[in-house]
Amino acid sequence: MRDESWAQAREELLKTVGKNNFVTWIEPLAYSGCADGVARFEAPTNFIGDWVARNFADQIRYQLTAAGMPVERVEFAVASATRAAPAPERPASERPTGERLAAAPARAAAGEELPGAPLDTRFTFDSFVVGKPNELAHAAARRVAEGGPATFNPLFLYGGVGLGKTHLMHAIAHELHIRSPEMRVLYLSAEQFMYRFVQALRDKQIMNFKELFRSVDVLMVDDVQFIAGKDSTQEEFFHTFNALVDQNKQIVISADRAPGEIKDLEERIKSRLQCGLVVDLHPTDYELRLGILQQKAEAYRQQYQGLQLAPGVLEFLAHRITTNVRVLEGALTRLFAFASLVGREITLDLAQDCLADILRASDRKVTVEEIQRKVAEHYNIRLSDLIGPKRLRTIARPRQIAMYLAKQLTSRSLPEIGRRFGGRDHTTIMHGVKKVEELITSDHQIAEDLQLLRRLLEA
Repeated sequence: MRDESWAQAREELLKTVGKNNFVTWIEPLAYSGCADGVARFEAPTNFIGDWVARNFADQIRYQLTAAGMPVERVEFAVASATRAAPAPERPASERPTGERLAAAPARAAAGEELPGAPLDTRFTFDSFVVGKPNELAHAAARRVAEGGPATFNPLFLYGGVGLGKTHLMHAIAHELHIRSPEMRVLYLSAEQFMYRFVQALRDKQIMNFKELFRSVDVLMVDDVQFIAGKDSTQEEFFHTFNALVDQNKQIVISADRAPGEIKDLEERIKSRLQCGLVVDLHPTDYELRLGILQQKAEAYRQQYQGLQLAPGVLEFLAHRITTNVRVLEGALTRLFAFASLVGREITLDLAQDCLADILRASDRKVTVEEIQRKVAEHYNIRLSDLIGPKRLRTIARPRQIAMYLAKQLTSRSLPEIGRRFGGRDHTTIMHGVKKVEELITSDHQIAEDLQLLRRLLEA
């Protein structure tokens, strides 16, 4: 009965976690019994056991309970030497795509396979919508994915949340495996790199760790900012980086900011990361957001056949939801699902009702710092002068305009605004605001400047 419950749970897990995750993490597990509400499993390596415990334990427990096995918790242990011996490797052409991509074969002398992070099959170059903000990053990623000698090493992609860094990383790995299945491509997060390194230290397997990571053809590390401040991990990352570059092996790195802006990252690592091609993924513009929505909406039309989408809805969403692509796509997913459940056409009214919380959260919030930057750029003065003590008319007037806009467009109090203008007293801010209010009616140029700056800040 217990084995039947696990077989049933496995079938449900395949549906819920996806083929990639199932093949990489669930399939290697061996069910060894259940007693006192504890279901026990054997994993081929410590790494797989710990990863499953952290990421899939709750789902396994839920599915076992649903299959009739009263489980309160699940435990994982490393299989015996006999059980842990790796099965003969199938040819790449016979392996499921998810398996080939999720666990790139980087092997040490002992024969251990180092699983990387599972790749999302949706994140390919075909599904990546290219626009002006990301065209350089896309072109650079394409060049790396062509394989061959490393053109620029490393390729460093950086940008805010939801701008496509991880999508491009996965797309490179997918394309490399399609073009050169024999290549050893390892993709993982910086957190996983650190976790694996700490585990190797604990298990006294550091030489295996070094051999594993330095035997790959392409190393891809996502969110490298997470190793900042971790001295031992940075040391090992630095040496791994140098060893691969010396072998002319390709390295692809991503982060949420440029190398020089990552606090607590060692200077020698910053220098290495800057020696290749550093590419910024800029925030999405309206055209790119609309293109992403149109592509996703077309896929949903095929999924929800017969569901009508009224004109103007996608344009409305592209205009209102500007935070990041994940929020944008999530909003469209919710909208189509809701319309399908209630059997209604997707209209502008439906979108506003269904997505009220997302639209409220996405409303543009202008900051004092953003106002200061825009005003300094508009009047071609340095930001430090705008905030500083200089009283020249060419600086004092723009400063007063920035104070006025800060009062009008933010919810900050006068003392708070004063602190952001070099620690000025709130009475100074009041004077500046009042002066600009007087000038608006008498100085045509200042009125025009204010109108333009408002449009730029509220766009």
